[in-house]
Amino acid sequence: MDIDELLWRYRSGERNFKGANLIGGYLYGVNLSGANLQGASLSEVDLSQANLVGVNLREASLVRANLTGANLTGANLNGANLFEAKLTGAILDGAHLKMADLIDADFTAANLQGANLYGAYLTGTMLYGAIMPDGIIHE
Repeated sequence: MDIDELLWRYRSGERNFKGANLIGGYLYGVNLSGANLQGASLSEVDLSQANLVGVNLREASLVRANLTGANLTGANLNGANLFEAKLTGAILDGAHLKMADLIDADFTAANLQGANLYGAYLTGTMLYGAIMPDGIIHE
């Protein structure tokens, strides 16, 4: 499935794109709220400014993905691989990131308020100015 097909199917009401392969795709500013992308291959995808509210990205590969300014409110990222992903200014309010690989990811000025980071791998993660799950701004 390519990006045009995914967007056409989404606009037609389909929401299940489990295991989709969109490596390196350009999805700037798209609305995929409520989509199921569990186990999808989204490495190096540009999802900056995208509406990903309530999206299921459980165990998805988002290695080096650009999620700058994306809205991931309530998204399921449990077990996702976000190695070196860019989430600058992203909204992850209430997102689930249990056991996610966040190594060397950039969460500068991101909103993680209410997010669940239990067991997430945070080695090298940039959190400057991020609002942490407890509401405190990381310095």
